[in-house]
Amino acid sequence: MPGMWWVLGVVAVIALLSAYLGWTAHRVERVHVRAQSAERALDAHLLRRAAAAAVVAEQRDSDELYAAARLALDADPDERESAENDLTRRLRATALTGTDPATRQLIATSRRVGLARQVHTDQVRDALTARRRLLVRALGMARRYPLPQYFDIEDPALPEPAAEVPLPATPPTAPLESV
Repeated sequence: MPGMWWVLGVVAVIALLSAYLGWTAHRVERVHVRAQSAERALDAHLLRRAAAAAVVAEQRDSDELYAAARLALDADPDERESAENDLTRRLRATALTGTDPATRQLIATSRRVGLARQVHTDQVRDALTARRRLLVRALGMARRYPLPQYFDIEDPALPEPAAEVPLPATPPTAPLESV
């Protein structure tokens, strides 16, 4: 009987080790899938921002802004960061005033780009952290996933334009009476 407990102990350790390895492999897969999803979402938001910037540039007849928006839309993957940073600088140099729908859409998409960039950065950091673990490297658990890359762009959030609505006149107030 003493030999049976030893065998049960070994089987229990192997079962626990297998469960841990399975959990680790699943975690590595999840963080890489989330990083890829965040990359696609960031790309979609960047395209929306560039399209909104092109619309605003056409309305304002701004050749520089339109050229920067087109470059961002048509940039190759290795030139994308530079094109997006150039578009951000052009947008900041442009006085975005007014409450027209195109301007408001551009500001809203710029804020969404900022949020998508933060999410992407967090997901890439998590995936790279998972890849650096000794067990993941030793067993090659991440080799079937491409190495996630940070997308380093300037903060694309634009300031909210001041509303050009005059303030209502305040009615004259009567002095307070004592009760």
